[in-house]
Amino acid sequence: MHTTPTDSPQTAIVTGGSQGLGLELIQSLVDAGWHVVTNARNAATLRSATTRFGSVVTAIAGDIADPAHQQHLVDAAVYAGGSIDLVVNNASTLGTLPMPSLLNTSQQSLLDVFLINVDAPLGLIQRAAPYFANDPVIINVSSDAGVEGYPRWGAYGISKAALDHLSRVLAAEHPNWRVLSIDPGDMRTAMHQDAFPGEDITDRPAPSASVPGILALINGSYPSGRYAARDVPTNDELEVA
Repeated sequence: MHTTPTDSPQTAIVTGGSQGLGLELIQSLVDAGWHVVTNARNAATLRSATTRFGSVVTAIAGDIADPAHQQHLVDAAVYAGGSIDLVVNNASTLGTLPMPSLLNTSQQSLLDVFLINVDAPLGLIQRAAPYFANDPVIINVSSDAGVEGYPRWGAYGISKAALDHLSRVLAAEHPNWRVLSIDPGDMRTAMHQDAFPGEDITDRPAPSASVPGILALINGSYPSGRYAARDVPTNDELEVA
């Protein structure tokens, strides 16, 4: 049985919250009064990144592909808020580095990428679903690599295409949910640097550039579908218009 504090805030689970887009999104949700449950593999990095938020962020280190860890995140969110308003499947992996061509991608590498990028998001949603609020929002962080065919992005791109279709099927099966597959665009992150070893990626936008569009999607009435975060009008842009 779950016991729930009184005056419960809106509650979100955001995976991969120790850096990059996940951490920027957590900051914005906390600023808006949310309680956020997040995770990352490295406990020290996660603790260092989230300590500043105090008790409004529950940080739990672990492997998002582990069903027991998924359940731990769900239990923490239910304890904090009684129900779950938002799930953001942000944690992801590129797979083998440097990224190989498809002909040189091993079966195990492909399976490992699918485990993190496709199976884990579905597993977390399955475990969270019994505790969803009346109008839950599910965000699956996608990529243009799921639409375009880029050399050496095969395993990652195929997994994001699968995640996009997973989102479509969930939306068709649950019309009362808003299932949003979101392409955040190129970002200046450690993961993006891993994809381009030795290259200068400082010309890419910071992850914070993608957050306003994601927040507009969360807070608005956009229907289930696939969106590019930086193409979504924000409140400031709407006011100017």
